[in-house]
Amino acid sequence: ATTPRSTSMNHNSKKATLAFYAVMTVLAVIGISGVTTYFIRPELFAFVAKSAEAAATEKKPAEQHSPSVGEEPSLVRMSEQACANLGLCVESCKLQTYWRKIQTTGVVVDRPGVTDRGVTSPVVGVVTKVHAFEGDIVRPGDKLFTLNLISEHLQHTQTSLFTALGEIEIAKKEIARIRKLTNAGVIPEKRVIKLNQEIQRQVIQVDALRQELASRGLNKEQLRQIETGKFVRSIDVVAPGEVTEKPAEPRLSDASPSQNSNPLQDTLYELQELKSELGQQVKLGELLAVLANHNYLFINGHAFKKEAGNISRAAEREWDVEVEFIEDDSSEWPELEHGFQIQHLANAIDQASRTFDFFIPLTNQSRSYQRNGRTFVVWRFRPGQRVRIHVPVDKFEDVIVVPNDAVVSEGPEFYVFQQNGEFYNRIAVRVLHRDRLNTVIANDGSVLPGFVLAKNSAASLNRVLKVQSATGQNAGNFHVHADGSVHANH
Repeated sequence: ATTPRSTSMNHNSKKATLAFYAVMTVLAVIGISGVTTYFIRPELFAFVAKSAEAAATEKKPAEQHSPSVGEEPSLVRMSEQACANLGLCVESCKLQTYWRKIQTTGVVVDRPGVTDRGVTSPVVGVVTKVHAFEGDIVRPGDKLFTLNLISEHLQHTQTSLFTALGEIEIAKKEIARIRKLTNAGVIPEKRVIKLNQEIQRQVIQVDALRQELASRGLNKEQLRQIETGKFVRSIDVVAPGEVTEKPAEPRLSDASPSQNSNPLQDTLYELQELKSELGQQVKLGELLAVLANHNYLFINGHAFKKEAGNISRAAEREWDVEVEFIEDDSSEWPELEHGFQIQHLANAIDQASRTFDFFIPLTNQSRSYQRNGRTFVVWRFRPGQRVRIHVPVDKFEDVIVVPNDAVVSEGPEFYVFQQNGEFYNRIAVRVLHRDRLNTVIANDGSVLPGFVLAKNSAASLNRVLKVQSATGQNAGNFHVHADGSVHANH
């Protein structure tokens, strides 16, 4: 028979055995796991590192655009009404080439020897009639003045011409009369020879007198009158003929040509200034009027000596310069058909201003209108009009160019604002160059081509950003995904 004591001992022995097997199983599992981990530890460490990097990437936009305490804010929320009040404009940016330029001043001037043309008196006389007045359009040969001749020399010239022609006729008649006597030997042949020589001298004198009278402004009809004994008492002063040579045209730009046609051709003039009056006695060679054709002008630029190298380089390399015409309403005129290039530089420096001049050809534009049967012309560019000249110096390639109003500065930092729905993200950028109109931004990855940037009111957006940050309106109520899209917090 089994006693209670032996039964109890058997039961304890079974528990000990089970415990032993459990401990051994756990040790075996731990050992197998350790061995397995030892052999796959490189793959395990790579997986853990990748998981940590992915977690950091997901949190980065939120940490960047949802600032914590003490972090500088970078996002501003703008309502549609606020954008309208600021007149906010946005545009997609792109890479382009930009020239750094220096700015100089200048003025539109007449082109010497081409624009203005004086009309002088060919004789000594009195102005008895004025046919054209200031602002009138005249053509070569049109009457300008009528002068009453009071020159003794001109009267003597007419008398000499009529007398010389009469002497020729007398000599011819004398030859015809004595020809028979000469053939019969009654009169020697040398008498006829002398008469022929006299006719030749008179013919030469007639040609000289005709040339002199023509140079005084007498036409062929008046010369014929003088030859018949009807002396000329007055002459008409007319507009001169066309200029034989045209100035060099500026180089045409690659843009499509304008449809503008200039009503003032090269052979037409505008009476710019009258220098004489009715009843005024004028001398030989005295200026009566000034005619002008402003079709071809010069832009006279002024620069200091230290800028001579940049300007001469632009002229030698035929770089296009930008000309900004002050007080010019370009909306009323067609687009200019040509670019602007520096033609030549002056080789002297003005002692008073310490500047030197350089010249740019300019082809003008005009339109005409009729009033009371007379034609008048309006020029787009006028001598004396001031200009700003931007001369290229350096070239920036593959850069982003924005207006100055699109950039705001805080000490050494410069910022632009990228639109993303109703949010504008402030981005720090590196500025390569700024001029009077534009800012050149480096293509360093801070702003990428295709970003939609605010073209203006960057300073206002920056102030709104600071106000919203101070009042807590833009703290922690949005998050930004890795693709740059902005959403409110869930």
